[in-house]
This record gives sequence, structure tokens and C-alpha cells, in this order.
Amino acid sequence: MADTDWRNQTAITEFILLGFDNLPHLQILLFLVFLVIYITTMAGNTLIVVLVVTDRHLHTPMYFFLGNLSSLETCYTSTILPRMVASLLTGDRTISVSACFTQMYVFGFLGSTECYLLAVMSYDRYLAICKPLHYSTLMSTKLCLQLAAGSWLNGCLAPAIIILFLSQLIFCGLNEIDHFYCDSISLLELSCSDIHQVILVDFILACEVTLLPFLLTLTSYACIITTILRIPSATGRQKAFSTCSSHLIVVTVFYGTIMMVYLLPKQESLRELNKVFSLCYTVLTPLLNPLIYSLRNKEVKAALSKAVRKCGFQTTMQRLRDNNLS
Repeated sequence: MADTDWRNQTAITEFILLGFDNLPHLQILLFLVFLVIYITTMAGNTLIVVLVVTDRHLHTPMYFFLGNLSSLETCYTSTILPRMVASLLTGDRTISVSACFTQMYVFGFLGSTECYLLAVMSYDRYLAICKPLHYSTLMSTKLCLQLAAGSWLNGCLAPAIIILFLSQLIFCGLNEIDHFYCDSISLLELSCSDIHQVILVDFILACEVTLLPFLLTLTSYACIITTILRIPSATGRQKAFSTCSSHLIVVTVFYGTIMMVYLLPKQESLRELNKVFSLCYTVLTPLLNPLIYSLRNKEVKAALSKAVRKCGFQTTMQRLRDNNLS
């Protein structure tokens, strides 16, 4: 009988992303804040990529993976922020079913890839600190390319499976998603099909793309910290820790906010808090990454200073040429 009830209802063709509609008086302010965050995030991560590509001193495995991470962050933040900014400006919160699934896939793909990349970067730091004499041999160019390619490839598989299962569901009745992006958990709440199998598959794949890389990252840092503590001199310990401190901060912020989002009780009273934590790893993490690496990393700061001086020198020479011509 229940089966007949939902079949008689009209299938949903679009969803409404409620986002921050409960704050109507702050829409313009939120629009400006998120617009500035988006521009800053894109500029910061693009700058990191340009520095890694152009400065030969940054042509090392660590910065190769950092370039991959910054490239990912530019795509990651572009999956959510432009639509959210447009919705805050125009008030149009509708999104088609196909666009919602596309956003969910791209977001899941990039998020999964980031988990693998962070694990790969922690493995790189493990080799650099725990096996320094064999580092250049072990972390070869071929291995770097394989690890980066493997991260992107693995990242695209799990979300594709989830989307395949979700596309088989029927959505009817309410079409309001109480979030600022298409989230699989929110979508499952709107389905009138049997979702038990999808929940099981989603849980298994989520463990594969988050828990497994997290455990690998945790293991790497356990070995790193153990090795650092064995260094006799305080200067040596500080120098060793400084090589991985930026990455450790990024890992802590990324996984810390994800845990808060998905381990938070699914209660109506905590929905707004869930959105705030979701903002942390979808919006703030891509913004913080280039700031953390540029402010705490001597090589990146040196490359940035060199690039600024070079641009200033070229500008001065161009002005001199223009004056001579005139």
C-alpha cells in the first residue's frame, strides 16, 4: 500500500537548496563574505601552483604534491561557492536533479582525492624524516607521478558508485534540501524508495575514501613523531618538525571538521551547527591551505619574494624602455 502511495505522487525534477534562508537580513553580507573568500581562495591556490611550476627550487616531491593539492582546491571550492554566491545574490535556490547529482559527484570526487593526497603527502614526509638517506631513491619521479595519478583515479571511483545507486531512487513529496549544497545524506531523506542498501554502500565507500587514508596518515605521523623525539638536539627536532608542521595543520583542520560534521547527532536542533562545520571543510579549508603553506614555509616565502622582485624588476625595465622610446 505504501508502495502505491509514492508511485501516485509526482516525481521531483528539481530541488531547493535552503542554504541560509533563515538569515534573510544577512543575505547581502553573506554574499560579500563568500565572494571575497572565493576570490582569495582562487588567487591563493593559483599562486601556489604557479610558484611550484615556475620556481626550480620547488621542483621536489613535497611541492609537486602541494601543487596537486592546490589545483584540487581551486576546483573543490568552485564546485560549491559560485552557485552559493549566485543564490545569495539572486534568491534563486533551485537546482535540477541532474545538476544536483553532478555537483554531488564532483564534490565527492574532489573530497575523496584530497583524502588520498593528504595521505600521500604524509607518506612523503615519513620518508623524508624517517628515511632521509634513502629519500631521493625511494621517492622517485616515477613514484610521485604514480601516487598522484592513483589519488585522482581512486577519488573518482567511489562517488561514481554512490551516484549510480542514488540515480535509481525515486524522489517525491518534499524537494527542499536543508543545506547549501547537494549532500547525499540530505538527498536520502527525500527519497520514497527503500534506501537501506544505498546507506550500506555509502557507509562502506565512505570508510574506504576517508577512514583508510586517515589511518595511513595517522600511522605516518606516529612514525614521524617517534623519530623526531629520538633526535638528541632541540634544534634538530625543531627543524625536522618544521618540515611537516604545515601539512599536519591542514590534516588536523580537514579531518577534524569532517568528523564533527558526520559524527554530530542528526537532530533538528543541530542542523545549523552542521552547516557551520560543513562550511569549515568545504569553504575555509581551501582558503587556509595556501595561507598555511605560504606563511609557515620558508621555501614558498622565498619563491614568492623572488617572484615579486622579478615582477618589480620587469615593470621597472618596461617603464625605462617606454621612457626611452618617448
